[in-house]
Amino acid sequence: MATAELVLGLLSRDPAHGYDVKRGHDAWFPDGRPLAFGQVYTTLGRLERDGLVEVVDKTSGGGPDRTVYALTDKGRKHLADWLSDPVPPAWGSADEVLRKLVAAIRTGGDAAAFLARQRASHLRRIRELRETPTEDDPTSPLVREYIVAHLDADLRWLDSALEHLSEQKETRP
Repeated sequence: MATAELVLGLLSRDPAHGYDVKRGHDAWFPDGRPLAFGQVYTTLGRLERDGLVEVVDKTSGGGPDRTVYALTDKGRKHLADWLSDPVPPAWGSADEVLRKLVAAIRTGGDAAAFLARQRASHLRRIRELRETPTEDDPTSPLVREYIVAHLDADLRWLDSALEHLSEQKETRP
């Protein structure tokens, strides 16, 4: 995930401190993994080092220091360039489901049982996403639709893999 660029996007409207960046990210992607505070501050530090953000205010009101960051012109250009660049298809990357399946087959594990469990997990997640109301903003339904479409594509692949395993089992002596 392009965490740095998402942080730039979150700062594109107004300067903010790390807590607001984290809260904004989690609001943008309510069905995804929350952004860790450590990752926020590490990313902000790198962005500042690279001249993409700058510190515009530091306050401490009895608690921890609050450093407020803003985009620089270089940061705005970087964000615009990132947004205009299409994402390359990930045809060559093997995700964990594929890695586990190959490992199960190669080590004599129960690949069919693994695929069945994975399929059930995907179906549960799709059901959760469809039954939980979306946030009241224009992007939440788009994010959810994207996740469901990918899970659905994975389900079709899982079914195909199960069929392939069954066919191989039938043709073996």
